[in-house]
Amino acid sequence: MKADSPASLVPQRTGAQILVDTLRLHGADTAFCVPGESYLAVIDVLYDVRDELKLVVCRQEGGVSFMAEAYGKATGKPGIAFVTRGPGATNASSGVHTAHQDSTPMILFIGQVSREVSERDTFQEIDYRRMFGQIAKWVGQIDDPRRIPEYVSRAYHTAMSGRRGPVVLALPEDMLTELATVTDGSAYQVAQPHPAAEDMGRLAKLLSAAERPLMILGGSGWDAQACSDIAQFARANELPVACSFRRQDLFDNHSPRYAGDVGAGIAPALAERIRQTDLLLLVGARMGEMPSSRYTLLDIPRPKQTMVHVHPGAEELGKLYQCDLLLHSGMGPFAAQAAQLRSVVSSARKQWTARAHAEYVQSIQAPPQPGAVDMGQVMRVMQRLLPADAVIAHGAGNFTVWALRYYQYNRFGTLIGPISGSMGYGLPAAIGAKFAHPERTVVSMSGDGCFLMTGQELSTAVRYRLPIVVIIVNNGMYGTIRMHQEREYPGRVHGTELCNPDFGAYARAFGALASVVESTDQFEPALAAALKADLPTVIELRVDAEALTPRQTLSQIRAAGQAAHAVQR
Repeated sequence: MKADSPASLVPQRTGAQILVDTLRLHGADTAFCVPGESYLAVIDVLYDVRDELKLVVCRQEGGVSFMAEAYGKATGKPGIAFVTRGPGATNASSGVHTAHQDSTPMILFIGQVSREVSERDTFQEIDYRRMFGQIAKWVGQIDDPRRIPEYVSRAYHTAMSGRRGPVVLALPEDMLTELATVTDGSAYQVAQPHPAAEDMGRLAKLLSAAERPLMILGGSGWDAQACSDIAQFARANELPVACSFRRQDLFDNHSPRYAGDVGAGIAPALAERIRQTDLLLLVGARMGEMPSSRYTLLDIPRPKQTMVHVHPGAEELGKLYQCDLLLHSGMGPFAAQAAQLRSVVSSARKQWTARAHAEYVQSIQAPPQPGAVDMGQVMRVMQRLLPADAVIAHGAGNFTVWALRYYQYNRFGTLIGPISGSMGYGLPAAIGAKFAHPERTVVSMSGDGCFLMTGQELSTAVRYRLPIVVIIVNNGMYGTIRMHQEREYPGRVHGTELCNPDFGAYARAFGALASVVESTDQFEPALAAALKADLPTVIELRVDAEALTPRQTLSQIRAAGQAAHAVQR
């Protein structure tokens, strides 16, 4: 090599230094971790850039991966996570699975055993290609520090291309301390497919011929501009719009064109409307098990409805549904072109759209609930007190129906929930969202079972003085499983009851603020105080076990189950 060649001007660095420099080059500003000796060299390098790349230290790797996944949702760029080998990686797998099912960009770095002892079933050794092969877009191991810029660049481009998702990279411990000379390259770019002009022309013709169209929005890759453009498209063409499972923030729920959410427990009127539509526009969504009501709303492979599917992942087009028109496009490019389309709007279509919204408005009128704490009234208080740009982060369980059905979202980026249905998501997701948007109000909603799966991350929220609001809906059981248990095995309660701590005392033990709400009228002052606090605040809502779902009490579900079993006998 000549003395004045470009490579010779680059000083030797350790693998850890090359990795951190490459992450900064690609725009990483926050990383979530539980420390481990397998990547201690990286932590040491991060010390020198702690003002530019914040290292958020968590209490368990499940919290790490959930925070990074939520950060990816909130920012639209890959969330970065570091965990150690073996148990650290297995703990983090739930967040990788969530990123896969939710199409969220994320990169998980795992400290790996040294290269000289690999393939010997060494202490905490796992083959991560085999472990994560089905739930990550790509899994790699960097054995040569000179290839770090190549691998990290590929990780960013893979996470952000097509249907977005998680990437996993293993880092052998000795590779991180090895010296190498290498240039860093340049920052990643996002390449998005655009719809062809002739396909947009075909869409315009289908739209002009439709009297009962319906558009369903979902998936990832959206931003505020794309949501604004798609709203203009709906407005100009008088289209009713529904949002897929846990994607209600893609369209203003107060709009006269909003028709509701296509998720678990879909409103019967909306389900029937999907069956009756003469043109179904599926934009970004995949219409999997939950939004399709276990694949009953649309016939497979050929739906009865005229159907258009728009998706950034070519592999998703035609995967389940044979459509009349397939558009391979990113959400931004499609929405921008769709905003320019104008179709013939008949009086029948106007009436169709108006009825769809009226049915939605009727569906969110929650009936009175049994017990002293009425969750319908709680939602009304939240709607009134929370800022319009507040972020609601929730976990999984029956309690989520309140945040998903009865709280109205009016702008992009205000809902963060796990399409994967992973419990324990709500609290770490709220922390990740708060790091992404420190200026915004962030509220976590969890059930009592959901919360205690990652409740120790309250320590993380306190350590970084994050003034998030943590709402715990406590009914003393695994509510969703109890609901199914009463339907299938009525009266045989086993394995679904919980023994909970005093959540207020639990929160205060971490240094958080707390209040316990035992009647509906206590919630408003508790929330108002929490919104003014400079520390995380836990609000425990003690709800009646009978208030298992908004439409059916526990006793009614059990009675229906008993009646169904009596008929079967």
